[in-house]
Amino acid sequence: MIAEVIINRAAKKLNRTFDYGVPKELEDFIVIGSKVLVPFGKGEKLEEAFVVKIKEKTEFEVKNIKKLEDNLTDKQIELARWMAKRYFCNVSDCIKLMLTPGTRSKEKKIQDKIIQAVYFKKDIEEIELDIESGKIKSEKQKRLINFLKNNEGVTIPEIEMLTDCSRAIVKTLVKNGYLELLDKKIERDPLKSKKIEKTNFLKLTEEQENAYRKVKNAVDNNIYKRFLLYGVTGSRKNRGIFTINTRCYKK
Repeated sequence: MIAEVIINRAAKKLNRTFDYGVPKELEDFIVIGSKVLVPFGKGEKLEEAFVVKIKEKTEFEVKNIKKLEDNLTDKQIELARWMAKRYFCNVSDCIKLMLTPGTRSKEKKIQDKIIQAVYFKKDIEEIELDIESGKIKSEKQKRLINFLKNNEGVTIPEIEMLTDCSRAIVKTLVKNGYLELLDKKIERDPLKSKKIEKTNFLKLTEEQENAYRKVKNAVDNNIYKRFLLYGVTGSRKNRGIFTINTRCYKK
């Protein structure tokens, strides 16, 4: 199973298809419109690409697709080809217009964050003995140790804000072997705290309904004509794609 792909790059010389093998484990999932990662160039760097055709064989020696990212529909790929031909641009640029905002990069938009968290390096009983013996004399060091008894894993900025102890106090306790700084990964999900509810389609206004009907009637009756839409700046007149019965007109 061979996939013809368009590399998601702006260079004109890449505005053509490249053949890649489809691994057995992905044969049931990769279809026309799939967004995939493929090794490309001498450095074998993974590049984002879009599958535009599936075929049984190729005359070239090919590399395999490495990962499946997302899928578009056949109609979206067909529309992208039409747009590229109509507006003299790269197919990959037109495909990107079909993608959901926030998914247009092969890298994760919201990266997990690595922070340094503060933990006890010695047993708390041993540290308390050093406090009793006077080995730990600083009141701020004692306050910080008491705070960490119930709050291990906090960051230095949090300590500074909640205990009035400076970064230097933390570093001193780290240097003396009482505390340690460990990397802690924070998984950041921008939608985690939001409740997303399913909504109904918005009802068109009278003017929108009138415009819709005029365009639809022209499409239904195979009448090809231009429509001029009036709208305030920023109402996205020039960026929307109006699709009816699989025929597309640029707004």
